[in-house]
Amino acid sequence: MLKIIVILGLICVSWSMIISSAQAEFCRQIKGHQVCLVKIKRSAKNYWEYRASVKIDQEIRPIEIYDCRQRHRMTQEGDIIPFKSDGVGQLICRVLNK
Repeated sequence: MLKIIVILGLICVSWSMIISSAQAEFCRQIKGHQVCLVKIKRSAKNYWEYRASVKIDQEIRPIEIYDCRQRHRMTQEGDIIPFKSDGVGQLICRVLNK
């Protein structure tokens, strides 16, 4: 009986680890900030562009367009902001353009 309980416990732990890893965000430490890619989608028309929502220190930004050719991001208001050196835009382009 004890063996069955132990086996069932191990199965439950393994299953919860599989589920949690499937829902895990891609996170990195950048200049002392926790940066996570929450949602990302590559443009079908312009393969160098990504629509991404990022979380910086638990604050989620709305979806913005990251242009890996021009090295800038465009906010929902249409503002164009150049990538900072070793920032979120650099991370997105470096990791996803492999």
